[in-house]
Amino acid sequence: MPLWFKSAYLAFVAVLVPAYTVEHGLVNFLWLSNVALLGGLLAAWFESPRLASMLLVAVLLPELAWILDFLASLVLLGRSLFGVVEYMYNPEIALFVRLLSLYHLLLPFVLLWLVWRLGYDRGAWKLWIPIGLSILLLSFLLSSPERNVNWVWGPGGEPQEWMSPQAWLIAVMLFCSALWWVTQMLLGHVLRRVAGPVPPRMR
Repeated sequence: MPLWFKSAYLAFVAVLVPAYTVEHGLVNFLWLSNVALLGGLLAAWFESPRLASMLLVAVLLPELAWILDFLASLVLLGRSLFGVVEYMYNPEIALFVRLLSLYHLLLPFVLLWLVWRLGYDRGAWKLWIPIGLSILLLSFLLSSPERNVNWVWGPGGEPQEWMSPQAWLIAVMLFCSALWWVTQMLLGHVLRRVAGPVPPRMR
């Protein structure tokens, strides 16, 4: 991986981490997107195809949804289609911190580029599943319904009241597991078609 890329990535994270910590607290780093951002830095510096593949599977589709929601909000004058980017228009959050959150626009493409350069580990999703589910459980235990990290208390910014919190958490875990499985299937299919014959580390 180019040194300039690693250095720029490191510099950005060095700015984001203290800013996010002051504004949101440490629990905010349990968001899967933040996990992928920090993990992507490690994947780049250690040039780990397995770690890059795990993180790509974890956040590719949700990050694309974030991008779609944000672009739509620009057209709709701040209205969020999915409730994903409402915080980007919250004046109670420092503008600088909200600008840092624009990393979502690049994250899926950075991870795709890492996987393109390093190779796609098709077995990485199996390693990610227990890690991802553990992060969801920690989000439930350490966050609050008001913070609603990873939407483990309900969709969007509000806690749900349709079922017990524990049942909702199980539903979120099942949904995410299915989403990760679908993502790895799509990635395997697309990368095989783009790259041609599958190299050993992609089998």
